[in-house]
Amino acid sequence: MTVAADEHMLTTVDNPWNPFTNYDEWWVYDHDKGYDTPGFLARIANVSLSLSDADFDLAIEQAIEEIVKQNVNGMYRKAVRPATT
Repeated sequence: MTVAADEHMLTTVDNPWNPFTNYDEWWVYDHDKGYDTPGFLARIANVSLSLSDADFDLAIEQAIEEIVKQNVNGMYRKAVRPATT
């Protein structure tokens, strides 16, 4: 039996939208502010098309963790959607 895991996304501390439930609004806000958070995450994540889905997800998770850990300018945080059971 596989245990469902929480889902994580990178967001900014000032974005009022939940990227899980209001992605379009979240993205417009992010874009209008000039953040390009998805692009930043893509530049940091060590991914390739040859990765399995599980390895791709792990690389994204590791990149989110690293960004939030370093968080030099204090603008990033991890949005969490708890796993459903």
